[in-house]
Amino acid sequence: MKQLEIACFNLESAVIAEQGGADRIELCENQLLGGTTPGFEMLREACNRIKIDVYVMIRPRGGDFQYTPEELEQMKADIVRIKTLPVKGFVFGVLDQENAVAIKENTELVQLASPLPCTFHRAFDEIPDLEQAIDDLVRCGFSTILTSGGQPNVDEGERTLMELVAYAGKRIAIMPGGGLRSTNIFRIATRTNAKFYHSSAITDASGIAAIDEVKALKKNLAEV
Repeated sequence: MKQLEIACFNLESAVIAEQGGADRIELCENQLLGGTTPGFEMLREACNRIKIDVYVMIRPRGGDFQYTPEELEQMKADIVRIKTLPVKGFVFGVLDQENAVAIKENTELVQLASPLPCTFHRAFDEIPDLEQAIDDLVRCGFSTILTSGGQPNVDEGERTLMELVAYAGKRIAIMPGGGLRSTNIFRIATRTNAKFYHSSAITDASGIAAIDEVKALKKNLAEV
């Protein structure tokens, strides 16, 4: 059964995502930066208020995905602390100086997060060789890759997404995201046949998910 993940940049969106029928949320802050690690108190409140699975973004800052040793230590500390809450998974991604998967650093983070599953986020779309990246991420132990197919959005990356789903097979899940809306989710799901789909469901400048959009995303996905 295909599942819908809603990226939530605040507690209100997390509540709306659950009310609208989302299967899980990715909780983060700072939408304008593309998402960063959420505050611990907001995360604890989200875990108290909603029942669907909560995946947590681990990203110490906006910008690129090449982190200093100090930033990596912060990411590790955040994972350890957040694991004390009833979260269901983590979302992060580290690249090396050539914008390839940083094998050692990502493996350490995945092992620290264990037994919770980890998603490699859209840092993936910065990588020149996406098939090699899939092989690398399987080695690191990730369960899912969030991607728009190396393009700015899923519409432009549709063909590549189809190829990535086929290449990944059952080794790792490819989750289309980036410009995914109720207006295109049926087409993207039909053509890629991925299992998971990712959207913010934000339709205005409020930065808050729209419940009608969440419901429409879920409804159109269910029709595939």
